[in-house]
Amino acid sequence: MKELAAYLNDHFAGSIAAIELLDHLAKEFDGQRLGTFFREVRDDVRADQDVLRGLMEKLGVEESGLRKAGAWILEKVGQAKLNVSGNEAGGLGLLQALEGLALGITGKQLLWRSLATAARNSAKLQGMDFTRLEQRAKEQFERVEAERLKAASEAFSR
Repeated sequence: MKELAAYLNDHFAGSIAAIELLDHLAKEFDGQRLGTFFREVRDDVRADQDVLRGLMEKLGVEESGLRKAGAWILEKVGQAKLNVSGNEAGGLGLLQALEGLALGITGKQLLWRSLATAARNSAKLQGMDFTRLEQRAKEQFERVEAERLKAASEAFSR
């Protein structure tokens, strides 16, 4: 159970960092198409975070304050590095932000797949539709990937 608790907390911390980044991006691109896009993705990530939090509660896994704080700090450092401020729909900072989101969503997809596999041998993990959650992550990835490719095209064609 210790390994599962650490695994779930790592993914929970990742969701905190993703939501912080998405909040930042939504503000940076407020009033633009990307602002709406980032708010929609943030809402999806938050919904998945709620599912993960519910699973952790069901299993009696406490949220790690240290991991949450680390995720918050890492995201703030990432914001400074990405420097999407002032960018329009292009720029290297936007591309890197989208790549970070794509990687995080891929990790979430793998989380749900791992839990689905583990649920075959663990009664405590049964009762959740991990396949549906994995499919939702795939759909989120595809949406972010489409924006990432647009950003790459714009960033490198200048």
